[in-house]
Amino acid sequence: MEITIDASAGIRQFRSVTSPVATSGDADAPLVVAARDGDRAAFGALYTRYSRVVHGLLLARVPAPEVADLVQDVFLQAMRRLHTLREPAAFGGWLAMIARNRATDFFRRSKDTEELPEELPGRSGAAAHRAEALAVLEVVKSLPEAYRETLILRLVEGMTGPEIAKRTGLTAASVRVNLHRGMKQLREKLGLAAPPEDASEDLRDGSTGHE
Repeated sequence: MEITIDASAGIRQFRSVTSPVATSGDADAPLVVAARDGDRAAFGALYTRYSRVVHGLLLARVPAPEVADLVQDVFLQAMRRLHTLREPAAFGGWLAMIARNRATDFFRRSKDTEELPEELPGRSGAAAHRAEALAVLEVVKSLPEAYRETLILRLVEGMTGPEIAKRTGLTAASVRVNLHRGMKQLREKLGLAAPPEDASEDLRDGSTGHE
């Protein structure tokens, strides 16, 4: 996973290297039905469509180095349990539940680990940049669950507001509220000034100002 911060933007933007998000008009149900009947290509299409969602939901809960492996676990569980999904159109919410449960299970099984000190000798350049990015990520993860999930899907996974709503089952209004309140709390925690109103609107609507 690759995480970057645009230092000139105040906070900045994380990016994770995952599969692109499919267009929001595509229906899941036909793919789910085909995948349930053993069509591996159909399940691969679902993976492409939802990998960023699963990645973001896990990143909101577990240490970043663990996320990639857990994403694979979630999709493996989904493939094995797809026959239990009664309503194909509900695939997104069902998959999100599996991801959240897998994160909970991760902490139940994890052994105590020793954290590295924040200041490491000889750290500079890319390593320091990554450390700063991870520090901001930890601040995001300290926010209420609804805010941190939505912010990570927006800022890390690069999803638009409408995409987040469609993939997670949230209403568009809920996504806008979560992004607005989440960014407000994040900026307060980081000691950053509030952005101009038009920039705030861009974030809620799905544009970044960098694209």
